[in-house]
Amino acid sequence: MKSIIKDSLILCVITLVAGLLLGFVYDITKEPIAKEQARAKKEACKEVFANASDFVAPTTSIDTAKIIKDAGYTASVSEVLVAVDDNKNVLGYVMTAVSSGYGGDIEFTVGIQKDGTVNGISILTISETPGLGMKAKDSKFYGQYANKKVPAFTYVKGDATATHEISAISGATITTNAMTQGVNSALAVYAYLEANGGVSIE
Repeated sequence: MKSIIKDSLILCVITLVAGLLLGFVYDITKEPIAKEQARAKKEACKEVFANASDFVAPTTSIDTAKIIKDAGYTASVSEVLVAVDDNKNVLGYVMTAVSSGYGGDIEFTVGIQKDGTVNGISILTISETPGLGMKAKDSKFYGQYANKKVPAFTYVKGDATATHEISAISGATITTNAMTQGVNSALAVYAYLEANGGVSIE
C-alpha cells in the first residue's frame, strides 16, 4: 500500500514538473512565434500588393460567409485587410482565402486593387499531391490570375483563350477548382464591399 502511495506521489510530482516546464517553454516561445507569423503574413501581403505601405484591418463589420454563400461559391475568406499608401489612402484589399483541395485546405492571399484588378495570389499552406496538385505552387499556374480585371474566373481543360479563363492543372481538377473558388470568393467579397461604399479603417 505504501509503495502504491509513494509511486503515485512520484508520478504526481513528475506530471507537475513536466506541466510547469511546458508552460515555461510556451511563455518563452509564444512571442517569437507570433512575431514570425506576423512577419510571414505581411510578406505574403507584400507579394500580392507590392506598392502598399501597410495593411490594416477594417473597422467595418464584414459577413464574408454570407457574401460568399449568396454569390454561390464554396470557399471562404478568413481575413480581409486593407492595402493603404503612406497617406492611408485605400489602394485595395488583401484577402486570405481558404478552399478545400484534394489533400486538405489550401490557404492563400489574394491582392485586389480598388478597380477590381487581381494583382496576384500567394499560397500560404497547401498539401496537394506531389507532381499533380502541388503544381498550383508553380507560377505558370497561379500567375494566370494576376493582372486581370474580371468579375470571376472559370477554368478549362487545355489552353485558356479568354481573359476570365484559367488553364487547369492536368490531372488536378480538384486543386484547380479549389484555387479558382478561393479567388472568386475573394472577388465576391471585393465586389460587395465596393458596391456598398468600401470599408472604414479608422
